[in-house]
This record gives sequence, structure tokens and C-alpha cells, in this order.
Amino acid sequence: MARAQDVGSNAIRLSGSSDRRARRYDRDGHSSESETTTASRLQRSIGDGDPRVARAAFTLREAATYLNVPNSTLHHWARPADGATPIITCFPRRGREATVPFIGFAEAYVLSAFRRAGVPMQRIRPAIDVLAQELGLEYALASRRLYTDGAEVLYDYARHAGDTPEGESARELVVVRNNQRVFATVVELYLRRIDFAADGYAQLIRLPQYRFSEVTVDPDHVFGRPRFAHGGSAVDNVIDLFRAGEPVDMVAEEFGLSRDEVEDAIRVATRAAA
Repeated sequence: MARAQDVGSNAIRLSGSSDRRARRYDRDGHSSESETTTASRLQRSIGDGDPRVARAAFTLREAATYLNVPNSTLHHWARPADGATPIITCFPRRGREATVPFIGFAEAYVLSAFRRAGVPMQRIRPAIDVLAQELGLEYALASRRLYTDGAEVLYDYARHAGDTPEGESARELVVVRNNQRVFATVVELYLRRIDFAADGYAQLIRLPQYRFSEVTVDPDHVFGRPRFAHGGSAVDNVIDLFRAGEPVDMVAEEFGLSRDEVEDAIRVATRAAA
């Protein structure tokens, strides 16, 4: 699996393809392309049976915990109360069952990076719509194209949006470095933690909130639930054994982990329960 490349000042370089079409925006910086036209030309490269889209792995609360974003924020991304179109992929409510597939988790992960950059989501929403339109992909936020072309799309959008709040917010996500339009550092660091499959869509994410252990999420292992890169144990199993009353050292020995790794997992799980 390929990873987002870092070149030149540790930035993600934008492709220099000459086939980018001219973009048209209205006076508010929105793309002038109609929603109907946009929907008709979005390319879907992930089949319905692909586990990244076919199998729910998380509840919204669980996804919010692992992404370290407020539960209310993730709910708004998945099920906006104002009737707006959701910006992450999520199945309909099914009681307490999981509803977020890996691809939706990846989309929310990218949005959490934008949020870390201090950009209010209500202001960046038009730019996210433009990203989907210009990249021409159904799951644009989870695609490699976002990382090769996305910064330039946002830069162009911000230039046309001018001094509007939306334009200012988009500019906060992009910087010019070595004559290249690249994502701001906080966003770039998040994007580097994603591996992509051959089809250009996210396949594995290294969760950033663990301090001493590398915990990954990918749909090919433990049903898409978080697992330790060291040893491959499911985080859920480690936490379950601890909650059953086993001391930390015994849990670490059982799963071949260090005490720091187990305590790291407990810290995240405890924060989730708080």
C-alpha cells in the first residue's frame, strides 16, 4: 500500500498535471456547477461489497472517541439537524448497532484534521463541497487525490471567495511553501498517518491520540476495529480483560504488550467513558 509522499520541506507535493480544468465560481466562491451535474460525474471506484463501505465498524460515539472529537460534532457531520447533506458516510440508525463504515471513519478523520487547524466547520462546508466537485470522487475526503490536488483546489476556492468568512477559513488550511500550495502543518501531519490501497482510497489509519503505542484501524483486521500494530491484538480485547479485573501487568503479559501500551489504551477508553 502506498503512503502519502512527503517531498520538499516535508510537505505533500501537489501534482503538476496540466489537465486541470478551469474552475468557475459564483460571487460567494461556490462552484457554479449544478448539484445534478456534480452527482452525475462523481466516480465511484469502491464496489458495494468492499468492506470499507459495506461493513459498519463503529457507532458514532465510538468513532468520536477514537478521533478525539466531541460526540455532538460527529453526529452533526453524519446527521445534520438542519437538513443539510451529511459530509461523512454513515448507515441509517440501527438501535445501538454500529453505523460508521471504515470509509466514513476516514472522512471524519480528515475533517478532524481540518478542525484541529482551527477552522469552523460551518465555514469550510462550501469548500468541502467544492473539493468533491473538483476531484470528481464520491468519497473525496478519503481519497489520495485529496492529498495530491486538494490543497490547490482549496487555494483556488479561497482566492475566488475573497474576504468572505468561507474564503478566510479555506486559506487557514493551505500555505505556500517552496512555490507549492500545500496543506497547513497540522493537517499535513494527520494526512501522513493514512495508507492508501491501489484504488487510491484510504486503507489504514494510524490513530494519533495514543502516546506510547501505535494503534491502527483498517477493514482487513479485527473487523475494522482498532488494534495494536505491535502484536496485532484488538484494543477491545485488551480493555475487556482490564475491565474484568486483571491487573495492568497481567494484561500486558497476556497480549505481549508493554505496560505503557496497555495504560495508553486504558487512558483513551477512560476518556471515552467520562
